[in-house]
Amino acid sequence: MPDVSRLAQVRARLDLPVARRASGLLEGRHRSVFKGHGQDFDDLHLYAPGEDVGDIDWKSSARAGIPVVRRFVRESNLNLVLVVDTGRPMGATAPSGETKAEVASFCCALVAYLARDRGDRVALVAGDARRLVQLPPRASTQDLEVLLSTVEGMWRPDAPPSDLARPLDRVLTAFRRRSLVVVVTDEARPAAEHDQLLRSLRVRHEVMVVQVADLSPVAVGGPAASHREVEDVDGALRLPAFLRGRAGLAEAAATARAQRRAEVADRLRQVQVEAVLVDGTGDVVQRFVELLGRQKRARR
Repeated sequence: MPDVSRLAQVRARLDLPVARRASGLLEGRHRSVFKGHGQDFDDLHLYAPGEDVGDIDWKSSARAGIPVVRRFVRESNLNLVLVVDTGRPMGATAPSGETKAEVASFCCALVAYLARDRGDRVALVAGDARRLVQLPPRASTQDLEVLLSTVEGMWRPDAPPSDLARPLDRVLTAFRRRSLVVVVTDEARPAAEHDQLLRSLRVRHEVMVVQVADLSPVAVGGPAASHREVEDVDGALRLPAFLRGRAGLAEAAATARAQRRAEVADRLRQVQVEAVLVDGTGDVVQRFVELLGRQKRARR
């Protein structure tokens, strides 16, 4: 994204009905341990001297024959934690033709925009094999712009390899308050070695994963079918131009990719983490709203 207001860019691409739906799906995800006035009914209890008589439920009191008070759970703003993979694979190309970093950046900006619109706070934990950056929960526009600028600056062609375990472990040790943890990574992750970390995070937080898909280097047609040599961003593999666009090779690659995606999806189901796979910035909004909906249904 250009170095302009990232939140303004999200707003320009977000329809109001969709924004309202997404904001509604974030409602009620965190409750204060304190009782008081709020929107969520908790229970009824006998009236005690000194309590506000305005809280008396007169219908329930008439049925019981004694004063009964309605208690509510006081709402509290939600903490969101963005866990971002800044490893070298995020510099590869997504199916939309954009870099995966551009797509991931828009995912982060969407989360920040929705949070700011609700008055919620967003924290950042971004890292790879050699770097780890943590920013505390903040809600102001300026702080969120700094957060987004910080993570964008970490996506570079010469970035270290991915190591998703490092930011996941930092969230586990650094954030005690129950939060919504949004992990932004690529389609190969989370891997099997992350299962225990995800299980531990699920005990304390709500966790969801946004995965950015990879463009197939041997696809027939589309952005991958140009006659240029393809270089693996995470290794030394180079794919000659004459191998690209071959139907048999493309079919074999698609089968292997589908198998890998199915394995990752199955592991996430086993650890009870909802996930969504996005191909480009054009489908991020709708897919993220779908993810929020599935996550909310899973909590019931």
